[in-house]
Amino acid sequence: MQLQTLAGEPWADYGLVDSGNGRKLERYGRFRFIRPEGQALWAPAQDEWQADGEFVPASDEEGGGRWVFRQPVPREGWPLNWDDVRFTAQCTPFRHLGFFPDMAPVWRWMREQVAGMEAPECLNLFGYTGVGTSAMASQGVRMVHVDASKKSVEAAKANAAFSGLADRPIRWLVEDAGKFAAREARRGRRYDGILLDPPKFGRGPNGERWTLEDGLPPLIRDCRQLLDGDSRFLFLTVYAVRMSALAIGELLRQELAGLGGTIEAGELAVREESRGLLLPTAIWARWRR
Repeated sequence: MQLQTLAGEPWADYGLVDSGNGRKLERYGRFRFIRPEGQALWAPAQDEWQADGEFVPASDEEGGGRWVFRQPVPREGWPLNWDDVRFTAQCTPFRHLGFFPDMAPVWRWMREQVAGMEAPECLNLFGYTGVGTSAMASQGVRMVHVDASKKSVEAAKANAAFSGLADRPIRWLVEDAGKFAAREARRGRRYDGILLDPPKFGRGPNGERWTLEDGLPPLIRDCRQLLDGDSRFLFLTVYAVRMSALAIGELLRQELAGLGGTIEAGELAVREESRGLLLPTAIWARWRR
């Protein structure tokens, strides 16, 4: 399997300004932030970075850390746009800004897969704050959005309303993604496309324990049951684990055998504005008709 790179390009409200020495400088609308980035092994292009805030990681290996602000940044967040989608960015305790900008080429690719279909329906598992859900709903796609965090689902609803999508056919569910997929498979449900963005570790709303290594294979098997000969895609992203794109690509190849179509895998990356180099962010695998 030949690996590919999906590169996120800068847009008006987001850009990777510079990176290096284990950090990255990004712009989110009118604000700039510095965050840790283990993949940035090289030297930065600029000698000094000016930012409104920086996330300083904890000294232990358990993660954590805190934001240090040099200029006032709205705690409640501020508006951003991607294409025709509006949403709120916010400095979260988990070092990110409430959405993942490297997913932009994935949103565009998913739109392309269902273009021209009559009333397609797609499933967004581990949907988080729902920018991907809004990106599809804005194109007339019926969506089912599932996340174990009530707070994330409420944020996703707010983002959809912010984009003028409150009246679109979006089903919002606070639920364990694995349990939901298994139940949908037993019911004989089917979808035209599935987006999977599972965490390395997580808890369901009722304390269900999720680990990627144990939970991903059965989840993909259940998702296979939700796809048929008329379905268009499944897209899987994996962050922050010691796992290979070749491995998850082979997982899809075996579990989705019989559907026809094409299996591809590779890395997600963001293109740096200062030099044009690519900063890798995640691995992915996908099936398409």
